[in-house]
Order: sequence, then C-alpha cells, then structure tokens
Amino acid sequence: MKYYFALLSIVLILGCVGTTGKVVTIGDNVSVDYTGMFENGTIFDSSLSLQFTVGAGQMIKGFDAAVIGMHDSEEKNVTIKPDEAYGNYSLDNIMIFPISSVPNGTKAGDVLYGDGQPVRVLEVRNDTVFIDVNHPLAGKTLVFKIRIVKIN
Repeated sequence: MKYYFALLSIVLILGCVGTTGKVVTIGDNVSVDYTGMFENGTIFDSSLSLQFTVGAGQMIKGFDAAVIGMHDSEEKNVTIKPDEAYGNYSLDNIMIFPISSVPNGTKAGDVLYGDGQPVRVLEVRNDTVFIDVNHPLAGKTLVFKIRIVKIN
C-alpha cells in the first residue's frame, strides 16, 4: 500500500512539473507560430510570430479556442471542423451579377475581389456572371500545428 501511495505521489508531482507560468486566457495578447494544413497534410498557410488578442474575433473560432489554456512555448496539433473555421460550403453563396459589373474579359475560374475578399467566377453565361462568394476554405476541415511564442 505504501508503495502505491509513494508512486501516486511521484506521478502527481511529476504531472505538475512544467505547468507553472502564464497560461493563455481570453483577452491575452499572444504571439504564435503556426502551420495550417488540410487533413491530407497539404500546407495551405503558415506564420511566424502572428500576434492576436484571444477571444477578440481576430482568428477563426476553433483556433481561438485551441490556444486557451496553452502555456509559453507549448506546442500542439488541433483539428478544426468547418463550423469552427470558415463555415460550411453553401449554395446560397452563389451570386448572380450582370456582366457589366465585372471587368471586361472575365471568364470562369477567374478570382475577383469583392469588399477585399477573393471570390471565384464559376460561369459567364450571356449577360450574366455566376460568382462563388464562399470563403475558399469553406467546408474544409483544417489541421493546425500551433506553438505559443509569447503571452502578454
């Protein structure tokens, strides 16, 4: 019995080692390194020392939530489903515009910018243009490797 108690005490003590220090909470200004990948491992984005305020809506919901509770220099991988990332792909986000509202020579596959956001031309038919205004990552499950660089 004494052996098990001693072993349990050691495990509890060792489990607490390295957990001292600042922990990320809502409202903290943090700096992170990250790599964003699709589920197949293809990298779509990365950043070194990206700074943001946790919970301020500057990041996608799943990323914001993932850093809460992390410590300085901690690293982890997190998988974020579409509803916590850029939303699900929606056919309601296919818009129809008159051809006069786009640059001359616009064709299917072109990327245009509406309100500073990229949108993709799906089809040009007669005097009508069909444009997909879904975020390019809508409907995708994303995997992020995140490392906390600094907590302010």
